Amino acid sequence: MPVLPGAEPFHHEGGEVGVLLCHGFTGSPQSLRPWARYLAERGLTVSLPLLPGHGTRWEDMQLTGWQDWYAEVDRELRALRERCSHVFVLGLSMGGALALRLAAKHGEAVDGVVVVNPANKVHGLAAYALPVIRHLVPTVKGITSDIAKEGGVEIGYDRVPLHAAHSMRNFYRLLDGELPQVTQPLLLLHSPRDHVVPPADSARILSRVSSVDVTEILLEQSYHVATLDHDADRIFEESYAFVSRLAPAAGKEAGAGQAGQQEGTATGG
Repeated sequence: MPVLPGAEPFHHEGGEVGVLLCHGFTGSPQSLRPWARYLAERGLTVSLPLLPGHGTRWEDMQLTGWQDWYAEVDRELRALRERCSHVFVLGLSMGGALALRLAAKHGEAVDGVVVVNPANKVHGLAAYALPVIRHLVPTVKGITSDIAKEGGVEIGYDRVPLHAAHSMRNFYRLLDGELPQVTQPLLLLHSPRDHVVPPADSARILSRVSSVDVTEILLEQSYHVATLDHDADRIFEESYAFVSRLAPAAGKEAGAGQAGQQEGTATGG
């Protein structure tokens, strides 16, 4: 199936500091593309893959599960490690959960983690009904475009495939047990007015990780897809400052990034 216009992956060849960005459940790279471009313009090597089953039609996602999504970002991380001396993992929503698992599993190969409205649990009755209802009803109403900014649109599915949602639920339960293995510096940004992932998920993650260097920032003006919302610029600036603090070479590469941006966007749209 052809990829939805705007949902294409993004890659940029920059300097020795690399970042891997992970998009959310039923979403696409479009939700993180401005963030990816911002970091690419400052000289970083950037990878923003399209997760399997995403960016086409919901029927394709129904055939995938968390193992497929995680395998994709795991491959991208390994490729970045071959290219870069420092690598950071970043993510939105379920993408934040994927980033946290990469940190838990890869240890010192990951220099730091940045997550925006990270998900940790499927809440409410849906969590208990999923194992059964997914065999009776294929989809429910979608969760995309929770954005406070007028005119803000997230490219993703207008339906949630329930087989995939059940797999996501299992992934969150697995990751919750692995969070103590996360020891890297952590920057967690979350929206108090998030209609998709409640603040309790961020609180749970902060209470479970073993990271000592932890920064929590509230995104007061945004809903769930904060990377396309009023607080987007703050997310971009804070994440770059975080990366530059932990890998000072990132700041030195900023000039080179401006010159090489056209080449990088040629592969990513």
